[in-house]
Amino acid sequence: MSNPIHDRRDGGEQASFPMGGGLRALMAQDRMHARLLVLAGVFCVLFSAIGIKLTLATIIRPMPPQQQQIAPQVPPIPKSDPKGMIAGDIALPQVHRASVIDRNGQVLAMSLPVAQVYANPLEMIDTTDAAHKLKTVLPSLNEEETKRRLSLNKQFVYLARDISPAQELAINNLGIPGVYFEPGERRRYPMGRVAAHILGGVDIDDHGVAGIERYFDKRLDDDRTPLRLSLDVRVQNVVHDELQSAMDTFQAIGACAIVMDVRSGEIISMVSLPDYDANDFGRAAPDSRFNRAVTGMYEPGSTFKLQTTAMALQDGVAHIWDRFSSTPIKIGRFTISDMKSDHFDPWLTLPEVMAYSSNPAAAHIALDAGAARQQDWLRRMGFFARVPIELPEAGRPIVPSVRNWGVSTTMTVAFGHGMAEPPLSIVRGTAATANGGFLLRPTLVAHETAPAASGATPDASAAMPPDAERLISAANSDILRRILRLDVAKGTGQKAESVGYYVGGKTGTAEKIGPHGGYLKHVNVSAFTGIFPMNAPRYAIYVMLDSPKPTAQTHGWTTAGWNAAPTAARMITRIAPLMGLFPDTQHAAAIEADLAIPMRPAVPRGYRALGPGYDPGTEHLHEHEHEPSATSARRARAPHGATDTAQVPAHTLHVRNDVSHPPAQQSSDRG
Repeated sequence: MSNPIHDRRDGGEQASFPMGGGLRALMAQDRMHARLLVLAGVFCVLFSAIGIKLTLATIIRPMPPQQQQIAPQVPPIPKSDPKGMIAGDIALPQVHRASVIDRNGQVLAMSLPVAQVYANPLEMIDTTDAAHKLKTVLPSLNEEETKRRLSLNKQFVYLARDISPAQELAINNLGIPGVYFEPGERRRYPMGRVAAHILGGVDIDDHGVAGIERYFDKRLDDDRTPLRLSLDVRVQNVVHDELQSAMDTFQAIGACAIVMDVRSGEIISMVSLPDYDANDFGRAAPDSRFNRAVTGMYEPGSTFKLQTTAMALQDGVAHIWDRFSSTPIKIGRFTISDMKSDHFDPWLTLPEVMAYSSNPAAAHIALDAGAARQQDWLRRMGFFARVPIELPEAGRPIVPSVRNWGVSTTMTVAFGHGMAEPPLSIVRGTAATANGGFLLRPTLVAHETAPAASGATPDASAAMPPDAERLISAANSDILRRILRLDVAKGTGQKAESVGYYVGGKTGTAEKIGPHGGYLKHVNVSAFTGIFPMNAPRYAIYVMLDSPKPTAQTHGWTTAGWNAAPTAARMITRIAPLMGLFPDTQHAAAIEADLAIPMRPAVPRGYRALGPGYDPGTEHLHEHEHEPSATSARRARAPHGATDTAQVPAHTLHVRNDVSHPPAQQSSDRG
């Protein structure tokens, strides 16, 4: 056994040295330590660099995720908009159907990103486990049905539609093989019931099936710029509130109201009741989806006397000083009469005919004009055709055939019986009488250019759209404005007055026609059509109540002067300030004097006024005695639009128009 070498050095210390093998091991250990130190240093440098990079990217200078790093359903990071400069600019990059907004940018309809979940059953490993996991994220999922579908010998099956991005992420985190996602979108209506009849709805594939969604279906798919409507949701809400209150108060079965700009034709508000939540279009009842403003057909009643008066003035048939008999007219076994006639003379001037709403007097005016002139006037005013509006549901009016348009039809149509029109047609015709005589095309799309100042003269053609057609002269339009103001100031429409807004208008009450024909006593459609402010016409308003009931406040009456007129007054008082109009009471005397027209205008020198002993229309009345009795005496079958049209499908509204409509015994709006 070898011993180590002992050597004594420097003061007697003894050192020992290992043999050759131990020295090599010691040197290898030293080299390993050096390598570990170098490697540790490299890792320290790498981790430091990564830490610095993460600090810069997440704290000091954070970077948004790149587009390819996020799912196509995730919306972009919103930009700060404290001043609301981009309000209404709802055009999400991950959806293709454009939004719908009101005239002020309030969103009415928009598409939200969703996903469709589908699977490839051939790639499934454990269908039971997969169905159970999916159920934890989608509680409404039928687990057994899902298991069955995942077991099919197919390569594609839908599992769920229209799930939210959060649900999509949760399902993705489950890590189920064979489950995939397809990006999609769902149409939503943030305002719920607001303008539901106008917006319409879409089907499961996002194609429009009703309303604006259907009319502008291609435009909404091709152009992602929001579609701006003429509606004002503030006005729409007020009109809806007041109309619902009136409908509840008078227990009406339905109602509608319209507000239209008389210079542009823009519809500011259109409400039909009962209504529905636009998000539940598919489950809404047919009666709720029925748009009474454009689809419902109703006899206009005495509101139509405005058209009879306008025709007589414009065609030179009558002047404001001419007088017409209010004596009841007998036709076979029927009689044209007024509800109350003890408060006016048997001969009425044109202003009195409107203010007192006399049926026989209106019939005499129409007889003076004749059937041909009456038909031509109504045709030119658009009452023989669908009202032009961006709603596919707009219905065709129900009018008598020309071949059966005899003397009895001429008389009954004069005071709004024997034909049925949608309320929007009445609004359109009313606007034409007061805006200088221009027949406008109603529209639900906001105009790009602002209308003229509110102080513009009513016959200023520069303020009208280029497609407006002038049918009434400025002078006659001025007379009609005064007559309409007279009806509210002293006639049947007094309860429509709104202080400071100088409302003008006409009430109308028509007895409804029963399901088996014949007018129903004490069951009315009451309406008010008007303009405000009448000194500078800006807006037309229409209110209709279907089958209102009497109350203690109406003293048992169900006529328009007691229900529709005061409802219109409340609406005007609330909505006018929202549209930039404020009551003018300081100049009331001057304004009223400018709008004044005497009840009995004097006959100018050199004119022979129509009246007792001089009434050409009386000769036409005698012609009725020679008509076949079957034509003059038979009662017309009820047009569906004049009754409760909401209870029948739209395709049944087109009924026979080839019968004459004898007048009701009593149909006026006194009260």
